[in-house]
Amino acid sequence: MVSRVRSAFGGMIRAASRHAGRVLPALGIATGTVAAISLGLTASEPLQAQSSYSFTGVASCAGSTCHGRSEGNGAIVRQDEIATWQSPSAVSGAHSRAYNVLHGRRGRQIVASLGYNAQQEAENCYGCHATFAPVSQRGPKFQLDDGVGCESCHGAAIGWLESHYEVQGNHRNNVANGMTALEDPSTRARVCLDCHYGSTDRGQFVTHSMMAAGHPRITFELDLFSAFQQHHDVDDDYIQRKGRPDSVQLWAVGQAEAVARATDLFARPGYGTEGVFPQLYFYDCHSCHRPITDGEERRLTFETNPGRPITFGQPPFNDENIIMLSAVADTLAPGRAEAFRNASRAFHASMNQGRAEAQQAAIALREQALGLSGALSSRGFGNNDAFTVVERIGSQATAPRFTDYAGSVQAVMAIDTLLNAMVNDGRVTVGAAAGIRADINRAYDAVTTPERYRPAAFRAALGEAVGAIGRLR
Repeated sequence: MVSRVRSAFGGMIRAASRHAGRVLPALGIATGTVAAISLGLTASEPLQAQSSYSFTGVASCAGSTCHGRSEGNGAIVRQDEIATWQSPSAVSGAHSRAYNVLHGRRGRQIVASLGYNAQQEAENCYGCHATFAPVSQRGPKFQLDDGVGCESCHGAAIGWLESHYEVQGNHRNNVANGMTALEDPSTRARVCLDCHYGSTDRGQFVTHSMMAAGHPRITFELDLFSAFQQHHDVDDDYIQRKGRPDSVQLWAVGQAEAVARATDLFARPGYGTEGVFPQLYFYDCHSCHRPITDGEERRLTFETNPGRPITFGQPPFNDENIIMLSAVADTLAPGRAEAFRNASRAFHASMNQGRAEAQQAAIALREQALGLSGALSSRGFGNNDAFTVVERIGSQATAPRFTDYAGSVQAVMAIDTLLNAMVNDGRVTVGAAAGIRADINRAYDAVTTPERYRPAAFRAALGEAVGAIGRLR
């Protein structure tokens, strides 16, 4: 199915096309540090004897007999993965462009506003805008300006590169030699969250100060983001090596890991506070950052949310993933649902009490989220799961919680990705899905930008889409 997936990131709409569960191949290769892919290490070339370094660089993957072909016609893997990663304009090329973003107009404005020197920029930005390996761990082909290269996600390659291309090699050996097992949903989520939410590693945490200087809002949805970056075909060979991926499982585990990551960082003293204020990065920016006007008629900039027992006007913790995970727990892990729901409400309530209480509540909520992640990772998934979750998202128990921009963006991304899962599983036809697309696009229109966010219009459009999907069950 071809669907237009639109989501708001820092006030911009980004589009991606998906076909049969994978991102359409990128057209063309950008000029840059890996443009001369014929210079890459090929399968016939031995690794250098010097192995004191761990990171080999993108060029070590870019040979024409490895992943540097111009067409995806390899016998086992596509072998055009570099072209997809290096696309100059498609979403699939965003990782390769990440370093250059820092040196564009907006990037330089942010750095200037924050007053960073070169060292401070590296320490605070390169952890997510590049493969920020220590200098001592960089091999001769490694180049920092490659951006977010292969090893950012797949792991430092010196240990597994040789077993990766040997004739009798297999994925199990690669993982044993240090390759990251991205086929595991929890592992993939944690790798992605390092940059798409934050971590304690160097340069992998976006502060409120960075956002004030112009950094875009951070959001995360594992299945959708995986589709954006997908550079492989899920064929018989892939399934034999890594198992069949399940979109509903990826989405659900991603929500659980996102809640666990957010609460883990929030509970840490060095991250949860900034001077006399809480670290406002964790809060729902747009619940406060709406137009402030003074006139005869008041204009409310805060809607009471039934899932957040906080004082009216209290800045709410960004609960976009908490809302989704509540729907997941209710439908896919009902035995854990009540405990998670109680922990999430207690966490929100703690915001009225104090930092110590909020810290303890965050730790408790994190434990519940990690428990859900483990249960979802080991659970078998059936054809009705996507329908059940969609129904729950649109139910009277969940939909009233879509009062804020961030949660609404997360909800429409969820309905979109779950509908795609139904099509890919053969539960919904392409034609039927196309008929629902108008309702989903109306929901996207309601969250095009924070300034134009319309909660009532969003809930109505989402409800129409959910109802139409339910009638196909």
